[in-house]
Amino acid sequence: MGNNNALRRLDLGYFVRPASETGGPQPRVEPVLAYLVRRDEGLILFDTGVGAVDPETEAHYRPQRRALEGALAAAGVTPADISLVVNCHLHFDHCGGNPLLGGKPILVQAVELATARRGGYTIDELIDFPGATYEELNGEVEVWPGVWIVPTPGHTDGHQSLVVRQSDGTVVLAGQAYDFASQFASDHLARHAARQGLEQPLPTYQRWLERLSEFDPQRVLFAHDCSVWEPSHHSG
Repeated sequence: MGNNNALRRLDLGYFVRPASETGGPQPRVEPVLAYLVRRDEGLILFDTGVGAVDPETEAHYRPQRRALEGALAAAGVTPADISLVVNCHLHFDHCGGNPLLGGKPILVQAVELATARRGGYTIDELIDFPGATYEELNGEVEVWPGVWIVPTPGHTDGHQSLVVRQSDGTVVLAGQAYDFASQFASDHLARHAARQGLEQPLPTYQRWLERLSEFDPQRVLFAHDCSVWEPSHHSG
């Protein structure tokens, strides 16, 4: 099976996060990245890009979209070829292409879908559209052999990541569990220091990092950072 495994990053544009949200004096331009996972069982699309939004949100984030169809075509794929859709969460910049995938199973944490349907959370038209087909999850699940969805709450209560075991090592698609690869690196090292018995004070980190670490990831990829985390050594 290893020869048929493939992971491809899709560039779906970018947006400008205003200074009021960056914690600093400058705005920040952030990529919008999705991932195509090819397995013997089929194709998984992890995140689908920036959706249509109201004029106020458009002006606030100034998104520059790359059409999902075009990004898929560059990978030799059409929307019809997709087997499963997994969104890390249902904010408009992660599920924008979902309406193009009506009839495809969308795997989502039940708490995330419930939050999205309460309103005031995302763009309603991106959630309940013609052909929307949700498979609601409550926690971790092995979707296909060697492919897991793991809850990674924080950015939202229902945030989830995708873990893919490949012939050259395990890859974690962390979505927006972290904004930056460097933040994941810091927490990974904080966990390592704690396990080595280093005295407090030490930084706290999300409890689910223990679960991700059990997979011994060799690469961790993100939704809004082109950088890729790789281990400097096997810290366990």
